[in-house]
Amino acid sequence: QLWNNYFHLAVAFLTHESLQLETFSQAKRNKIIKKYGDMRKEIGFKIRDLWYNLGLHKIKFIPAMVGPILEVTLVPEPELRKATIPIFFDMMQCEFNFSGNGNFHMFENELITKLDQEVEGGRGDEQYKILLEKLLLEHCRKHKYLSASGEVFTLLVSSLLENLLDYRTIMHDESKENRMSCTVNVL
Repeated sequence: QLWNNYFHLAVAFLTHESLQLETFSQAKRNKIIKKYGDMRKEIGFKIRDLWYNLGLHKIKFIPAMVGPILEVTLVPEPELRKATIPIFFDMMQCEFNFSGNGNFHMFENELITKLDQEVEGGRGDEQYKILLEKLLLEHCRKHKYLSASGEVFTLLVSSLLENLLDYRTIMHDESKENRMSCTVNVL
């Protein structure tokens, strides 16, 4: 319970509105970074390090931590994204190895559900989609047992994310046909 509380507190801190530097003017952003640094990266790296130090206990946090980790990876900070997206592969690998089922269905279902919610809430962008696909494919292709199923899953998530981003953009389009076409793609 203690680690669960720590993760949730750290994610709440990292994703807090007042720390989202991209919402400030360039001058204000530079002033904050000069004075305090980007605290999101610092706490994100701590989340990553703690995750990897959990060892065999990681399985207890799957699928519950998929959503919070997704929130962290969606923060539009490239270094933070590069450091935390690989946690998803580790979750896949952990569930595959320790669930007794030889798959990662709990992780898969949770990521797809939470991704839909986050994109609908305005988070995510094309750069995220590209980086998510690149990093997950790199990790999956190196794994003896997850190379095939991991690659299929990664390409599915990438395609879904692309459709969700298109859907979010097209919802403001005047053309009813475009909106319907995009809705069909998401479904």
